[in-house]
Amino acid sequence: MTMLDHDFEDAQVEFPTAPRKSTRQRLFAALACGVALAGTGAYGYNALVASKHAVTDNAYVGADVAQVTPLVGGPVAEVRVQDAQSVHKGDVLVRLDDTDTRIAVARAQAELASTIRKVRGLVATDSGLGAQISARTADENRAAAQVASAQSELEKARIDLARRQALAQSGAVSGEELTAMRNAYNTALANVRAAEAARVQAAASRAAAVGTKQANHVLIDGTPVEANPEVMAARAALAQAQLDLARTVIRAPVDGVVSRRQVQIGQRVQAGAPMMVVVPVQTAYVDANFKEVQLANVRPGQPATLTSDLYGDRVVFHGTVVGFSGGTGAAFAVVPAQNATGNWIKVVQRLPVRIQLDARELARHPLRVGLSMTADVKVSG
Repeated sequence: MTMLDHDFEDAQVEFPTAPRKSTRQRLFAALACGVALAGTGAYGYNALVASKHAVTDNAYVGADVAQVTPLVGGPVAEVRVQDAQSVHKGDVLVRLDDTDTRIAVARAQAELASTIRKVRGLVATDSGLGAQISARTADENRAAAQVASAQSELEKARIDLARRQALAQSGAVSGEELTAMRNAYNTALANVRAAEAARVQAAASRAAAVGTKQANHVLIDGTPVEANPEVMAARAALAQAQLDLARTVIRAPVDGVVSRRQVQIGQRVQAGAPMMVVVPVQTAYVDANFKEVQLANVRPGQPATLTSDLYGDRVVFHGTVVGFSGGTGAAFAVVPAQNATGNWIKVVQRLPVRIQLDARELARHPLRVGLSMTADVKVSG
């Protein structure tokens, strides 16, 4: 083989590799451009769009559910609603048998009337006791006069006895007359003692009458009959009985939808026993559970758009951020995470954010508690 043939053969071997290298370079260049464009697009999207929104599909509809419980116990006489029924505030839900409470009202009315009569009697008695005191004072004065009279008689009998005793020594007075004078003296002395006892008794009777009047006056002092404590207590007992009677009719506390009805006719319920709940769907809200790394720029008052799995993307709800929960779901869990163990693994936490929905949109497209939502909060203008 000549030198020329050898060169020609080398040229034939090297010639096909040149196009393959050129194609590979073009592919690598295209890939690099694609990666660069994708990075640029991602950066631009993040800077212009994603950084201005906080989005999560971990969001659920909630509402301040109203528990319906009786305030008095008794047998159920009537149940007027069923599950899923819409009710308005004040609508009758359940009626309890009111026989016992009606009897209690009648008893309380009788007690009030009796108490009013009793207090009026005390007022009338007060005047009568005043008259009794006057009578006892007169008795005491009469007893004092009788004491004075008895003492005067005693003094006269003493003088007569002394005279007779002086004359008896000379024989001018008989023994019979002297004996009569002694008896007269002793009688006068006894009369004085009896009069003294009568005066003491009259004074004690007057003091008792005064004490009775004072005790009676304390019960009515300074207050009319209607303001008397016993009358007020009886009136309060009547008001309580009437309130218990009114509470045998159980009404809807709010507008909403009846759920979890647990009461039947004939059932005897106790005060505080759960009967049903009323869900105020017209005031529903959304708790959106955002990752903690998404919340740096989220603030109360920011607007939000939401879609539900129930209606899909064709219905968009609008709302406003109300505030943040006081803790994460893990913090309030029944079995909280034990982060102090040696096998700790950091997990990004989620914090519930309360979003208030537009009431007009809720009226057009009602939601139910627990439905899934997707929330998008606009964090900057």
